[in-house]
Amino acid sequence: VPFAGWSLPLHYEQGHLQSHLHTRRHCSLFDVSHMLQTRVYGRDRVRFMESLVVGDIAELKPGQGTLTLLTNEKGGITDDLIVTNTSEDHLYVVSNAGCADKDLAILRGRAEELQATGSDVHLEVSDNALLALQGPSMARVLQEGLSDDLAKLSFMNSITTTVFGVPGCQVTRCGYTGEDGVEISVPAGRAVELAERLLGVPDVWLAGLAARDSLRLEAGLCLYGNDIDETTTPVEASLMWTLGKRRRTAMDFPGAAVIMAQVKEKPRRKPPSCGHGRRGCCCHPLLTSPCPHVPGTVTSGCPSPSLGKNIAMGYVEAAHSRAGTQLTVEVRKKQHPALITKMPFVPTHYYMAK
Repeated sequence: VPFAGWSLPLHYEQGHLQSHLHTRRHCSLFDVSHMLQTRVYGRDRVRFMESLVVGDIAELKPGQGTLTLLTNEKGGITDDLIVTNTSEDHLYVVSNAGCADKDLAILRGRAEELQATGSDVHLEVSDNALLALQGPSMARVLQEGLSDDLAKLSFMNSITTTVFGVPGCQVTRCGYTGEDGVEISVPAGRAVELAERLLGVPDVWLAGLAARDSLRLEAGLCLYGNDIDETTTPVEASLMWTLGKRRRTAMDFPGAAVIMAQVKEKPRRKPPSCGHGRRGCCCHPLLTSPCPHVPGTVTSGCPSPSLGKNIAMGYVEAAHSRAGTQLTVEVRKKQHPALITKMPFVPTHYYMAK
């Protein structure tokens, strides 16, 4: 199917349901090479990055990464990114494919501004492929091809290493499924070789876009363009945990005044999660019952293969956002009961090294 200018497989021969459950029980390989990968070099690279995002990049240790938000002057979320302080001489940034053009324009524009004032910063767009290996058996499968000890690699940390004979791979322990997993940035010319080597293990299946979406929704992870966008602030999206303490005090990121004012005033809307009895999809209204007042909308929804019921994310007025609140969801002009619950819908299994 078309996706952000790319043609991506929706599912492979096993089908969506089997693929989803296989990832939860075993291990799946996702080709996520459509994501934008950028390297930021120069002695002012941290100052450059912090002028654009809300996270505390300066506090990241070598090899450590963080989810952060690229914000605009109105406090809206331009994109969600993963920024890693590599053990080499650069920051490694992974951006959403749908935001690649605007993100790159923002990054390049800001770099030029700083360069004009004598700052040392420059960008390099990576042509690496990106493979995500996700699921409880990931560590056993990958460890066979590594000399490094995966047991020492915690969630949101990365190493540059050789993977099944392919040198120069950046392995980051992260992913978009809620399971233990890695994303492997691999030189494009060796990507097929590495993928075939991993798929040679019976435990590993290929997984497509459909499983990626249902897995991330069960894990309570936002999809940019659906659940968050430039009209959504970190406060409204319950993403204030991405703001570093030092950054809150300094208020030196785009939209800081708007965002911090919302923290004090409390947002008028919040993102609840809900379970309902019909197939979910985007942009269905959430209604109070029995009054037809519309306090919010569904932004993502699907049948949950793990739970055997339908789940959705959306926004409602803060007064209706408490877990246990009963609402009604309108799907194709028919109304069905919905219950606000806490996220994630399915427990996550991120790995923290001892």
